Amino acid sequence: MDNYIVSARKYRPSTFRSVVGQKSLTTTLKNAIQTNKLAHAYLFCGPRGVGKTSCARIFAKTINCLNLTPEGDACNQCESCIAFNEQRSYNIHELDAASNNSVDDIRSLIDQVRIPPAIGKYKVFIIDEVHMLSQQAFNAFLKTLEEPPNHALFILATTEKHKVLPTILSRCQIYDFARISVADMVEYLEYVASCEEIMVEPEALNVIAQKADGGMRDALSIFDQVASFSGGNITYQSVIDNLNVLDYEYYFRLTDSILNGNVREAILILNEILGKGFDGQNIITGLASHFRDLLVCRDEATLILFDMGASIRERYKETAKRCPESFLYKAIELANGCDLNYRASRNKRLLLELTLIQLCQLDGTAQEESKKKGLIEPLTSLSVQTGAAPVQTTVASPLVFTTQMPPQTSVQPLQSLSGSSPKKHSVRPPMGISLKEIGKEKPQEDVEVKESAKEELNASFTADDLVKCWDAYTETIGEKVYLKNTMINCKPVLQEDFYFEVAVHNPGQQNELAANSIELLSFIREKLRNTQIQMCVRIVETNDKHLAYTTTERYEHLLKQNPTLARLKDEFNLRLD
Repeated sequence: MDNYIVSARKYRPSTFRSVVGQKSLTTTLKNAIQTNKLAHAYLFCGPRGVGKTSCARIFAKTINCLNLTPEGDACNQCESCIAFNEQRSYNIHELDAASNNSVDDIRSLIDQVRIPPAIGKYKVFIIDEVHMLSQQAFNAFLKTLEEPPNHALFILATTEKHKVLPTILSRCQIYDFARISVADMVEYLEYVASCEEIMVEPEALNVIAQKADGGMRDALSIFDQVASFSGGNITYQSVIDNLNVLDYEYYFRLTDSILNGNVREAILILNEILGKGFDGQNIITGLASHFRDLLVCRDEATLILFDMGASIRERYKETAKRCPESFLYKAIELANGCDLNYRASRNKRLLLELTLIQLCQLDGTAQEESKKKGLIEPLTSLSVQTGAAPVQTTVASPLVFTTQMPPQTSVQPLQSLSGSSPKKHSVRPPMGISLKEIGKEKPQEDVEVKESAKEELNASFTADDLVKCWDAYTETIGEKVYLKNTMINCKPVLQEDFYFEVAVHNPGQQNELAANSIELLSFIREKLRNTQIQMCVRIVETNDKHLAYTTTERYEHLLKQNPTLARLKDEFNLRLD
């Protein structure tokens, strides 16, 4: 029985033409060989499994070939090529810097550099994972790397270029290897499958290529694993079962539920996915990627960014036609926000369900209006309509919204939550609704009692009554020192229609009153027996009260109160420090 060789080794590239996804680099290396313009040191850097070490070996074999082909490849017939293929060449030395990273290992390599090659023109030293060398080893290697003998050539390979010393980088020609695209990996996997006589589905190879994340070695390893699992017939279902990949069918079902606003169905689909053992964070990241794919499928110009197969591409294009761009923008933002907050959340399942609820509540009409404006409106923001220029709304607290007025005004009132007249920006406590009360009809008697009670609590009051009630609430405040000081220094001013204003000096005082507006208004309404009382908090930009900060300012302030201080200063020859 022959020894089994994994595909990553069996189908390792042996010529520049067989290197996958690095055409520009291989062309550069071949041209350098044909024109005999070789540098003494190269640095191959890039992700794992993209062909760095393979290209280094092919390059070392080709420059020592005695009879190059017209295409610039090794002949595989001369003594140098045969020795390389049989792994007995003395012209090529490989050093694994991950396990040989000391100064003594580099000194041993330097001793071998002095010996010229027996066959061929160059002695090539391939140092893999060069970033693992110690600081002392790097320093010992610098002089030899800068001025090696004419027959010596160094090829350094690393996955972490930023860990290599700048003095090493400056002595090398640097080649950055790119991640291999999904299309190139699928094409090469089809070639391997045909050589191994394995039946494959194109969608299955797409999943394998995406799972490999740009590394051909990983793709070939996954291919072997799935081939063993499926018995030589690789299907899409066998791949997602073996690799524990979430079927994109679930994402299409979730998208349909979200577009229809069906919260219950979306939560049930989430429960079905979690029941199959998938991690919640993988679900939400996959959903964000799904919305991103729908976004790029809306336009032919961005369709090149879509990495799926041809069959699934048509389904994405059909679904994308039903999704407004503004909806997809907001959906991606919500899914990404859930992903960022997932690890910090204590109730992770509730976070996922809340995100799905928010997605289902995205209104298509509002999104289209936002699209016309060229803006993406936040989900929880409230728009403010005034007679002046459009204003920008920012969230000041979970319950109260602060509106920044246009530049010509000097106040920043709080936005109304009660839907009152646009001339007044009022703060009213939001009304809560119990989940148990949804769908239940309120008894007519209770409605009549509440209506009569509402009519009764409409008593008139004076400005003095309001201030007394304001001071009475101040006495009830316990540990909220900042709120108490704010209410002592900022008194309410009664306006018309049971509406009063409070002028504060900074946003901190404004936010403090906004955060406690529910309890404050409830107390005032109860004491004054009037449920129509509304409050507005505004910031006074000009502060008439001038505070003395420097020594001179304090002296002048005291001098205004007692002019005799000037004579005292002159008689005792005092000075201000």
